[in-house]
Amino acid sequence: MASKDGFIKYNRELEKSRDPEQRVNDYKEIYLPLEEDTLNKQAARCMDCGIPFCHQGCPLGNVIPEFNDAVYNKEWEDAFHILRSTNNFPEFTGRICPAPCEASCVLGINKDPVTIELIEKHIAEKAYELGHVKEKHPKVRTGKNVAIIGSGPAGLAAADQLNQAGHEVTVFEKDAKVGGLLRYGIPDFKLEKWVIDRRIDFMAKEGVIFSTETEVGFNIKAENILQNFDAVVLATGAAQPRELRIKGHDSKGVHFAMEFLGQQNKVIAGELDENPISAKGKHVIVIGGGDTGSDCIGTSNRHGAASILQLELLPKPPKQRTNLNPWPEWPMTLRSSSSHEEGVERSWSVLTKEFTVDEKGQVNGLTLVDIAWTEKNGSMQFEEIEGTERTLPCDLAFIAIGYSGPSKNGLLESFGVELMENGLPKSKNYSSSKKKVFLAGDMRRGQSLVVWAISEGREAAVRVDEFLMGKSNLPQKDHSHFQTLENV
Repeated sequence: MASKDGFIKYNRELEKSRDPEQRVNDYKEIYLPLEEDTLNKQAARCMDCGIPFCHQGCPLGNVIPEFNDAVYNKEWEDAFHILRSTNNFPEFTGRICPAPCEASCVLGINKDPVTIELIEKHIAEKAYELGHVKEKHPKVRTGKNVAIIGSGPAGLAAADQLNQAGHEVTVFEKDAKVGGLLRYGIPDFKLEKWVIDRRIDFMAKEGVIFSTETEVGFNIKAENILQNFDAVVLATGAAQPRELRIKGHDSKGVHFAMEFLGQQNKVIAGELDENPISAKGKHVIVIGGGDTGSDCIGTSNRHGAASILQLELLPKPPKQRTNLNPWPEWPMTLRSSSSHEEGVERSWSVLTKEFTVDEKGQVNGLTLVDIAWTEKNGSMQFEEIEGTERTLPCDLAFIAIGYSGPSKNGLLESFGVELMENGLPKSKNYSSSKKKVFLAGDMRRGQSLVVWAISEGREAAVRVDEFLMGKSNLPQKDHSHFQTLENV
């Protein structure tokens, strides 16, 4: 590395954000521009590790020390090409990835880890600013055509890779615009949609065909796609929300998180005049302590909620790693998002019992009870704490406790794909049980991260290319370091 003592001289520094009281009045991204000198110093903190564990942490296998070195030397074009060689969409992951690479950073053993996600974002933005992002057309077209069903990160990554391999690629998207979860699930204050549009414009110019408002089973049949395409990639995600089956869960005012978030994004995009689910002046309770719950908090604050409470079944995490959670495991520590900074009350170790409703069927309260967690027979179990049951005011509730698998809309069955008992499709090496139908992303592996979805799309593209051509020259993730670690 160009700086051998940067990790000693410089401390971890992140982007500064706009004042919470001001930013809740709009849906713009919250972070302020970063000085290039600051970014240079952050890249200098990357050490010349014998084994770069950040590679293990990154599902894409990003070549992190090398692009950090290029940033330190202000070689922005080199940094971009290094990053782009493994990650189709660094402008996305640099904004919304939880950065498992940073959790595995060797510097994180006894200091704050390198700001890898921050550096990744700015490599991408510098590349656009300096004109290093250019149209890349395949030298030869193969005459094969591929259908991608779903335009989320997995579908887009597969489309990008297969187009570069020379195949004619058509992406089918049921909504009005391309992006899937990126567009209709993630709030604009985390990812403004011009970032997606900018990348999609390049892909379209490079030859990828996008067919929006096209839903299989409604305005196009699966058998037509199977007849007209040489291969199909199903990448519609794991959009079946996990239900909270307590009394009153189907009352007015109780919604799955994505109903609320997706419609708000459509309002901002001009697809809806207003969100039919309004949090203005209401007592909002968010059930679920993850990122989706946090997004509901940020959006409710922007609506002008009277109060917001976030509930989590699990105990409150510690602020620091414990001996049972050593590096380089993912740190099970307390996290606070930008939405939490904007105002919310948080409660852990709480069990929801039932929603109370008025005579019109409108939710007006949530009964809950505190619980105590103990270890029994090698597993964690909880018991209700006597005397803690109470009913809190609740005008609006959002269920944000994850997803159980692909939507139960008949899509997989229409393509002849067999399902497992857990609702996920049967798959082997990204192939489904149906010839020439492949699977990628959350649809294949279950609910996961955007960075995993991109990895899935890339790996599925390799399998499709091999199926069509007998072999593939598309890059695959280098697993050699995993083997090395296994042998240590």
